[in-house]
Amino acid sequence: MYTNYIFDLYGTLVDINTNENSKSLWEKLALFYSFNGAYYNAKGLKAAYKRKVKETRLSITNTDYPDFPIENIFKSLFENKDVHVSEYTIKATAQMFRILSIKYLKLYDGVLELLDLLKEKKKKIYLLSNAQRIFTLYEMKTLGIYEYFDGIYFSSDHYVCKPDKIFYNKLLKEFNLDTKNTIMIGNDFIADIEGSSYAKLDSLYIDSNLSPKITKILKSKYNIMDGNVNKIAKLIISK
Repeated sequence: MYTNYIFDLYGTLVDINTNENSKSLWEKLALFYSFNGAYYNAKGLKAAYKRKVKETRLSITNTDYPDFPIENIFKSLFENKDVHVSEYTIKATAQMFRILSIKYLKLYDGVLELLDLLKEKKKKIYLLSNAQRIFTLYEMKTLGIYEYFDGIYFSSDHYVCKPDKIFYNKLLKEFNLDTKNTIMIGNDFIADIEGSSYAKLDSLYIDSNLSPKITKILKSKYNIMDGNVNKIAKLIISK
């Protein structure tokens, strides 16, 4: 059937709940900045962060779906206060922000069994995720799924997100994937399903607890409407 399987991550393989507006998050992050000589209160730090994120997105003009490495923002927040810190401290700041925002992080039931089956069948597995490398790479390693992938694409590395076909085509070109033998699996009817159709890929839509409400006719070839990962193998993996 297919030889190449491209997965979305959050809402497809990984269930996550975050709150980046948590008062506690910004209080603790402001304290961390202050410990390093960049004095902020929680309200001021949050406002500066949101302003810089907005400005940076607007500065990327070659796509309607921009992204960028979020650690650049945390670095600039130090520089705003004329404080220059090491790359290690910038990384630690970004990851502290992420950890403080997470309520829970876990795999959906059946994910490891699915990935094991794909490897057993000698299939190639790829990731195409609208995600930050500085967060997601470490979350994948923590969850024990990083090593399954033959190729990993994070939007922050490429300054573009799904559903832009530019992002899809970068992965397809680098790994020389035949679109006829490749399928996209995801939970977002626009980013994953419409996006894959722009790249001329078959797709499987899985409706999960993190899926946006569907407002258009699905363009996917296969659909799983109850979020059951265990059904993926029956639909798109040959015996």
